[in-house]
Amino acid sequence: MYLVKISYFIILSAVIIITDILKHKCINMLTVSTSQTQTTAITSIKGGLQEGKRVIIIGRILPDANRLHVNLQCGSDSDADIALHINPRYENDSAHVMYSTYKNGTWGSEQSTPDSPFVKDKLLFSWQHDYEHHIPIIQVNTISVDQNIELEFIGYQNSVPPYKKELINGLKSDKNIVIYGIPNPDCKSIAIHLRHRYGVAFHYQCRFEENVVVRNTHENGSWGPEEKSEGIPFIQGQFFQAKVSCKAEQYDVSVNGQQAHTYKHRFTKLEDIDVVEVCGDLQLFSVEA
Repeated sequence: MYLVKISYFIILSAVIIITDILKHKCINMLTVSTSQTQTTAITSIKGGLQEGKRVIIIGRILPDANRLHVNLQCGSDSDADIALHINPRYENDSAHVMYSTYKNGTWGSEQSTPDSPFVKDKLLFSWQHDYEHHIPIIQVNTISVDQNIELEFIGYQNSVPPYKKELINGLKSDKNIVIYGIPNPDCKSIAIHLRHRYGVAFHYQCRFEENVVVRNTHENGSWGPEEKSEGIPFIQGQFFQAKVSCKAEQYDVSVNGQQAHTYKHRFTKLEDIDVVEVCGDLQLFSVEA
């Protein structure tokens, strides 16, 4: 019997919903554009839903929301069948989540949780719920998101790192690079590289076994002196949002909204930095640059 496994990761007011159909088969990451209606944002799932496919939704629950929904559905029509209706509710001083299916014009029986993982303004939290298929997953090709969620990102999980993304027209001062992912439970290393044609302008590596973060630059065929500090801002097995901000004099690195490290520019031709690379033992969801 197939199950939809739903994992929730919440950081501050952001919510990520990952649907994982039975197995963990990674596919290429894709940011998806959405079309707006009066009450929802609707997005097509490229290639439809299939076994092993992960869909990631990142957004902020609006503070005055009483209820909201995320639907995995069969088409974008207002009366389309809904294979999975996820319906967090905040009513009567309680929070819980309802799950259901809409098929042939009729709602099926509801499943309910006694509480909700979607707690507003709380730090990272994870939870999982299984929901049996009532509609064949091959028919599911659309995501509908209530506008009580302020969307930031909809996409699919990236293939296994290393992952490279081109920076069009190079890097500029005040440019932000945002990375979403989860270090594997046995993660030994995560690295972020800002590259140019001849080397690495910024090497940022977390070495879990040593509990250190290393910063460096590689140019003219060799590495410079390492900047090393104890303490890693990532936690194995927990969702993170990492931001690398390029400033006029330095890079600022923050993780989950907390300042982590700075690194003064050694390579100053920012316009020549044209690739961001993410490597290591992690599940990578998104690289926004």
